[in-house]
Amino acid sequence: MKTILIIEDESALQKTIGGALENEMRVVSALDGEIGVRLAKENLPDLILLDLVLPKKDGFAVLEELKADPKTKEIPVIVLTNLEDMADIQRALDLGATTYLVKSNYQLEDVVQKVRETMA
Repeated sequence: MKTILIIEDESALQKTIGGALENEMRVVSALDGEIGVRLAKENLPDLILLDLVLPKKDGFAVLEELKADPKTKEIPVIVLTNLEDMADIQRALDLGATTYLVKSNYQLEDVVQKVRETMA
């Protein structure tokens, strides 16, 4: 069974997305960037869903750290965030994000579908 790591500090959103995917894959969750990096290195998930605005370590730092580590650098990362500035989008993609989704532009079903497509 494939594993997804959701690094998201809004626990309601984390639970909603995780609940929509838990029948298809193992869901691991982190509420801050530090725990997210640790769980990524421990679990080596097939995909990471990453918010950029996080406590302790922001999503950019998480992305940088994961892409610098040979064990985690190939894991696809979908950024799901409220930041919609072009500079933030470009920075995340330059750091190695696979896809960049702005929360307000997507419904839960769209996010779940994007996760399925990326993991297929």
